[in-house]
Amino acid sequence: MSAHRELPDVVLMDLLMPRMDGATAIERITNRFPGVRVVVLTSFGEMERVHAALAHGAAGYLLKDAEAGEVVAAIRAAARGEVFLDPVVARGLTQELVSPPAGLGALTGRERDVLVLVAQGRSNQQIADELVISERTARTHVSNLLRKLRLTSRTQAALFAVRQGLVPPQG
Repeated sequence: MSAHRELPDVVLMDLLMPRMDGATAIERITNRFPGVRVVVLTSFGEMERVHAALAHGAAGYLLKDAEAGEVVAAIRAAARGEVFLDPVVARGLTQELVSPPAGLGALTGRERDVLVLVAQGRSNQQIADELVISERTARTHVSNLLRKLRLTSRTQAALFAVRQGLVPPQG
């Protein structure tokens, strides 16, 4: 908070922080201060990180090579209640919608890690603890991998992981 006890309208933040992952920080800020908008400025353009940031409440997502004018536009858009995406990120999201990859290839590395833990019978909290992420982020990963694999349950995901050779069958 500032010396005048006023909150900022927009927070500009990176996803890489020492004690907490960026998605968790976004979630905490937006839950505690609903009027504060968060714009991510990061060097990470992987769709997994974009999805997590947006799912946790980010109002914008920029890559660090963004021009100063883009940063200003993103902050202004967030202040107006709009979402601003880096053109590279917007193209990636659009590509996912137009022709989503299928099967195991559709999953990010982190989603594959989560799939293995789901197949081992771990709960969302256990997954979160093992991967040092929030339970909500773990839940988001599970939802994303189920959607991408067109599955409806953790049991189906576990069977898929066994069939793909990611984990040995439980006997």
